[in-house]
Amino acid sequence: MKWVNHEIVTGVVCYSLSSDPLLAIAGMVGAIVPDKIEGNPRSGNYWSWRARHRGWSHWPLLYLLLALLIAQGTPDLLHPADIAMPHLVFWGCVGALLHIAEDAVCGKVPLLTPWGKHGLRLFAVGSVTEYLFAIAIVCLCWLLHRSFSG
Repeated sequence: MKWVNHEIVTGVVCYSLSSDPLLAIAGMVGAIVPDKIEGNPRSGNYWSWRARHRGWSHWPLLYLLLALLIAQGTPDLLHPADIAMPHLVFWGCVGALLHIAEDAVCGKVPLLTPWGKHGLRLFAVGSVTEYLFAIAIVCLCWLLHRSFSG
């Protein structure tokens, strides 16, 4: 997915789950972490970057384990009364996990190991279908949030 769609979809999903703009922003920051770790494809050899793309930085177990560690010692992660750094890091991990899930619907990402990639290719990155997919997720989240928040 394009970064703009990662940001929008992840932000909307995180806000729908938490009802908190700050936690949604933390999720949006986390949504660019897997790609930022790999560096900028325009700053050097594109093919070298491409060979590393969606490698260990897109391995969901890293973010899942960190989120679970934080969850062990942090109460009320969904709707905290006072937001502290563990809440922001947890939601950053949620954002990274959503990024990986979003990438998995338009290509392959690591699953159980960092070197074995799995996924679907429902659409090409940057295609009209990608934007329609993002709009559909946003609309679904809006409807669900509206239904459950009263």
